[in-house]
Amino acid sequence: MSPTNSMNQRKNGAHDDVSESSERPHLLSQVKSSGGMTISPELFEKLYLTPKTAATGDLRKRFANPTPLGLMGFVISALTFSAILMGWGGATTLVGVAGIFYFTGPVLLVLAMIFEWIMGNFFSMMVMGMFAVFWLSFGVLETPSWGIAASYSPNGDAAEGAASVGYNAAVALYLMVWGFWLFTTWIFTLKTNTVFSLIFLFAFISSFILAGAYWKVSTGDYSMAMKLQKAGAAVFFVVALLGYYMTVVMMAAEMRISLKLPVGDLSHFWPKSDVNFAEMEKGQ
Repeated sequence: MSPTNSMNQRKNGAHDDVSESSERPHLLSQVKSSGGMTISPELFEKLYLTPKTAATGDLRKRFANPTPLGLMGFVISALTFSAILMGWGGATTLVGVAGIFYFTGPVLLVLAMIFEWIMGNFFSMMVMGMFAVFWLSFGVLETPSWGIAASYSPNGDAAEGAASVGYNAAVALYLMVWGFWLFTTWIFTLKTNTVFSLIFLFAFISSFILAGAYWKVSTGDYSMAMKLQKAGAAVFFVVALLGYYMTVVMMAAEMRISLKLPVGDLSHFWPKSDVNFAEMEKGQ
């Protein structure tokens, strides 16, 4: 091999080393910026129950996913609530488990709501907040020390007040308002996945059935009221089971357990939504 060829090979090798070294920082920056793992929009919506949007900073890398925590609080409360309303095991009243309306559900849901807000997950923040106040409001209704039912009785008798027209009509109207709001929220869940959407669809149906039960109590038709109560509770039990399934799916994904649990992704039916508000206002 001639010295000239050797020198040319050294120059070419040096040139290759320089080109490789110039490309290497770019590749390393890609790996670092991705955090070692790229999350698809479908997986993101499965974990956070909200469409993937641009977030400032790296809060989703620094904090744990709060969504399963809030769902767990909802599921435990919903399963207990619906089982008692169906009269399982001879259960007749919610007074004995009033704690689920103050601690099990609301505490976990409020904690999840706060961190969803911090991490910029709008829709899941809304969901956690609405269910937190739902359980708290029912806690007030079911706790005798608040005296809500007793205030409807001239004698201050809670049982008499709970059977009054005014009390039952008020609770029925309250549940109907919740039904309309759950229906509204259900429309927005059609952008997430089938399981999450069914949770709100059945919750909406259950809310109106339970409202009908309270209406029947106000008219004195206790037989039909009991049938409607059990029917509404059964539908709400389905809601709890769907919530349980969704929680297991999220926990399995977070723990990197390779379980193929389908949720029925619906996001691909919608156009891409990565448009900021400034661009929307300019288009108007």
